[in-house]
Amino acid sequence: MTSVAAARSGAAAAPDQTIISVDGVAHSFGAVEALQEISLNINKGEMVSFIGPSGCGKSTLLNVIGGLLEPTRGKAIVDGTVVKAPLPTKVAYIFQESALLPWANVIENIEIALEFQGVPVRERRERAREALESVRLEDFALRYPHELSGGMKQRIALARGLSLRTEVILMDEPFAALDEQTRLVFGEELSVLLARTGKTIILVTHSLSEAVFLSDRIFVFSARPGRIKSVLEVDRPHPRTPDFMLSPEFGNARNELYSQLREEVLLTLRAQGEAGMARP
Repeated sequence: MTSVAAARSGAAAAPDQTIISVDGVAHSFGAVEALQEISLNINKGEMVSFIGPSGCGKSTLLNVIGGLLEPTRGKAIVDGTVVKAPLPTKVAYIFQESALLPWANVIENIEIALEFQGVPVRERRERAREALESVRLEDFALRYPHELSGGMKQRIALARGLSLRTEVILMDEPFAALDEQTRLVFGEELSVLLARTGKTIILVTHSLSEAVFLSDRIFVFSARPGRIKSVLEVDRPHPRTPDFMLSPEFGNARNELYSQLREEVLLTLRAQGEAGMARP
């Protein structure tokens, strides 16, 4: 079911299937080298995860793909367009915080995003309602953010991303603030949505179980400066059910992922300790 041999380069997609291509991307923040010559391809309709120790450049690469950050070297291409700025008609971004406007109700929060995309007024309400139905929150359309749980807020953020009807959705640790039970349910719903919509999704996560449960491929990052150490393939169709988590395949994949990450996490902790000792 799993393989790390397939992806030292991350190039698993045939040219006509590729929707995201990263070509020699490197990035530095001043003297700090965050990313080191990363190249990878991602297929249309694929769900992939970026996982690695803290500070390894996962979110930096996601920001490059999303057009929020210009790389020091290299380029990202999304659906045939070289990324130089955000691409609101091609890419939706879901952050760790739901970023809902507190003075707007749920459906208005979604409509505001559609307004920024240039969707005509008459279409906004219909598309917002469809998106809420897709995450089973249509009954909460007129509620305000302070009336919602953390899990509900993140589902609204997902609905907002889906309403934009982009081919690509980027998710930067969207479940980090949720309790474990809510994360599991949200993960199940995301797997169902992936099967239903065929979106291409990149998820940045620190959770091994989350990565294995949701991903078709998992890109394992090295300690900083980040590079792709290996790629783990999970050969299980979507939607995935909780039974998958009880299977030997799931356990083996999670163990393999831990094995790939352990050395990189230790290197990061060692570097942090040395940096701390060097401070006056």
